[in-house]
Amino acid sequence: MNSQLLAVVQHIENERGVSREIVITAIEQAIQQAARKNRDVTNDLRVSIDRRDLSLHVYDTLVASDEETGPGFISIARAVRFNHGNPVAEGDTIEIEMPASRLGRIAAQTSRQMIMQKIREAERTNTFSEYRDRVGDIITGTVSSVVRGDTYVTVGKTEMILPNRERIPNENYQVGDTLRALILRVDPESRGPSVTLSRSSNKFLEALFRLEVSEVADGVVEIMAVSRDPGYRAKVAVRSNNPNVEPVGACVGQSGSRVRNIVSELNGEKIDIVRWSEDVRQFVAAALSPAKLESIEVDPVLPNTVHVLASPEEYSKAIGKRGQNVRLSTKLIGWHIEVKKSLTTASFEDQKAEAIKNLAETFSVSTSVATQIADAGFLTVEGIVYADEPSFIAATGLDEVEAKGIYAAAQAVHELTSGDAVEEEETAGEE
Repeated sequence: MNSQLLAVVQHIENERGVSREIVITAIEQAIQQAARKNRDVTNDLRVSIDRRDLSLHVYDTLVASDEETGPGFISIARAVRFNHGNPVAEGDTIEIEMPASRLGRIAAQTSRQMIMQKIREAERTNTFSEYRDRVGDIITGTVSSVVRGDTYVTVGKTEMILPNRERIPNENYQVGDTLRALILRVDPESRGPSVTLSRSSNKFLEALFRLEVSEVADGVVEIMAVSRDPGYRAKVAVRSNNPNVEPVGACVGQSGSRVRNIVSELNGEKIDIVRWSEDVRQFVAAALSPAKLESIEVDPVLPNTVHVLASPEEYSKAIGKRGQNVRLSTKLIGWHIEVKKSLTTASFEDQKAEAIKNLAETFSVSTSVATQIADAGFLTVEGIVYADEPSFIAATGLDEVEAKGIYAAAQAVHELTSGDAVEEEETAGEE
């Protein structure tokens, strides 16, 4: 028994990282609880393991009696022998050592389960003590298993969990992979691993900047806000507490070396680093970069709302693919950003080009014919109809048959659109 117990203690101590005293105490308590289920012992049964040779000793407390010798009682004669010949009166209690074999097979099997339960409790206690002050730190571990999307990571002798919801969406892990993640929380009451990791948290990105950028680690450059679409794009707002340090440049690094390392760790997630400003308009302009905005106005009525105007050319940049740029900017600033396209006046050349395109589509003619019509001063269907047919033919220089066909088509289109316009006006009047 001693050698078996020693092997168990050493295995748990080495493999689980639990101290020998905690292991021995757990075994004592487990055997004691399991043994008390035996009808032949009392609730006062006590189990003790010698700390030197790991020998197991079981003691029970019995009541001395001349009349009753059932469970919990002992005859006075036997009690005297166990009491080293000292007198024992009826009703006295005496603790006697009993053979461990009397506990029975059921107690032994039950104690194994209880021992493992108490060892797990001890592990959670040790883990909590070791990692409770490291929340927010980055650890490096090895993937031990992946179960239903949850990734289990071994760090030293501690198993941690990276839940599926805390993964970066486009990442896949295999057993044996080395993985870096943020310690998100430590929960000693958890049924599974008590340390939860994250790679999708904003705090993970902040922690990576602390590792890569010495100015951030030293507090010279401060990260004011972070917004992320994990695995795709992120925005980080920074400011400098030293006028001689440019915050964006410090985070980017020489030739982009610092931010490149972070992007590599995040498997290609694009990172926009912008300068934080107390002036919300300047902050919005920086956040929506690379779009160049025409105006930024704070709403005088709606709280925490700004209205942004962008030219048609810059509008799509401000919004971003599937609205990502404006969405991340809104999260970064904490204000609602409404982006609208400005109504800029097109040049005459642009208007003429648009007119040629419309004429070609309307009359199903070539671009050269539409250009010939536009060069004659006819930019719209209305312009053609307002001239008489001979004047249109003469001005455009088109073939007479083709010109008459276009003129007739213009009249038909005009009548159709005019009829629709009148009907809309009458309907509006009735309303």
